[in-house]
Amino acid sequence: LEKMTDLVAVWEVALSDGVHKIEFEHGTTSGKRVVYVDGKEEIRKEWMFKLVGKETFIVGAAKTRATINIDAVGGFAYEYTLEINGKSLKKYMENRLKTTNTWILSLGGTDYRVVLEKDTMDVWCNGEKMETAGEFVEDGTETHFTVGDHSCYIKAVSSGKRKEGIIHTLIVDDREIPEAVE
Repeated sequence: LEKMTDLVAVWEVALSDGVHKIEFEHGTTSGKRVVYVDGKEEIRKEWMFKLVGKETFIVGAAKTRATINIDAVGGFAYEYTLEINGKSLKKYMENRLKTTNTWILSLGGTDYRVVLEKDTMDVWCNGEKMETAGEFVEDGTETHFTVGDHSCYIKAVSSGKRKEGIIHTLIVDDREIPEAVE
């Protein structure tokens, strides 16, 4: 593996299937552009006469669209911005906080990252979409799934307040897991 001498930007992007590392090399003399996702080369362009522009590629199991924008900011200085699904990384992550819940837990010495996509009620665990079974209960709903030999469910209960909406709680082996902040 050659040394990344032209590495100009590194981003960490939390998606439902995990946290992905995006690295970008930009040779400002050769115009070379290389994009790595989780250490794997996705795009390589050796000679580019145009030093500005964009590179679009796919990230993660859900095939999320990502774009790196390369803009000149005077002289030989460049600015690199990452967009996820057409939104700036900051906007995308702010929106994700509203549309997902994430829990980090350790079971039997193994770490798990559980993500609920509130709009679809899809549950992801360590990069895999889980088989789930939903059921209505007296005060809301429960979405059941298993992690290893542990029974889990996400309980959805109305907060009673319009601004707060629905409160989602992860229960593993009858104990509540606190939500993680990524």
